[in-house]
Amino acid sequence: MLNSSVFATLGPGFCFFGPVGWQELLIILFIVLLFFGPKRLPDMAEALGKSISKFKKASRDTKNEIESYAEKQKTEIGEGKDKQG
Repeated sequence: MLNSSVFATLGPGFCFFGPVGWQELLIILFIVLLFFGPKRLPDMAEALGKSISKFKKASRDTKNEIESYAEKQKTEIGEGKDKQG
């Protein structure tokens, strides 16, 4: 399965808790249900879904911008070599 070097690269917090299994997820869901009640749970899930979607879009946009900038730099470096040679 996973060795300790994998956990070491993930950081100290992950090593302390380890991976979360289905039993832990059920306990967390039960605690959230107790705190917020069944009426607010769908609203919270919707808000969480929208937040994850926005985060993924922002990550994708940032990745595309970095790749575009890197490609532009490669092109400029290539043109500079052609002028010198």
